[in-house]
Amino acid sequence: MPTDASTAPGALLLCRAAPDAVAPLAPLLQERMLLTGAGEWSVLVPEGSPWLRAGEPVDRVLTGWAAALAVGSPWPVLGLWWDADRAGYTLASGFRRPVGYVWLADGTPAGEEEAMHTFAARLGLDPVLDAQLLDGLTVPDPAADARARLHGLLAVLTRAGVELPEGLDAGEPAHRLLGAVTDARQVEGAGPDGARGAGMPRAHWLALAELAVGAPVAAWAVRRRSVGWAAVGAVLMVHGGLELSYETVFPRD
Repeated sequence: MPTDASTAPGALLLCRAAPDAVAPLAPLLQERMLLTGAGEWSVLVPEGSPWLRAGEPVDRVLTGWAAALAVGSPWPVLGLWWDADRAGYTLASGFRRPVGYVWLADGTPAGEEEAMHTFAARLGLDPVLDAQLLDGLTVPDPAADARARLHGLLAVLTRAGVELPEGLDAGEPAHRLLGAVTDARQVEGAGPDGARGAGMPRAHWLALAELAVGAPVAAWAVRRRSVGWAAVGAVLMVHGGLELSYETVFPRD
């Protein structure tokens, strides 16, 4: 990866949904972000840098954020991240364990090949053509650094409908990313109305499960000072509590 300002940590969150579907849920991450369309997807650009404030690795923050957005949503969330030493992605969908891959700064693959196959399957990519292109990202290539690997991944994802706005380039520092977003809405804060608007399932057992899982996750995150996983715990508890409240006021027949 280049040795200039682009080595600063940065991140993008891609959601396989329209901005109107993402907007009600995104504030639950408790981070100011810009939201705009990215082809058939949406992209969230963080305005802050919790990985710098809290000293938590950017990949861990992105994994937590992606998992938090994907919980209870019918669409997957892809987090792209990079810093001076590495770059990679994490894909979250529902309650399934997130899957990801990592490249070192010089582009050396540092992940498991099977992760790429799982990634392709969860996104419904072509099992032959797209899988071959992704496999190419898991073999050494002296001409491709970590930033080039991210570009290669995004090139494959164009076949899945991803189209980043012009100027929004994976691998750039945060201030350049924010400067490139011209047609976007700002999301910040959290509230019950936003969570209700996200279309959470109304099944009583799922709400109880979210509360049961969210509380220990949040407690663990506080002990570990994990910003990303704190967001996961918070989203689970908020969703579960709101769903139980909904069932109480509007019981199912």
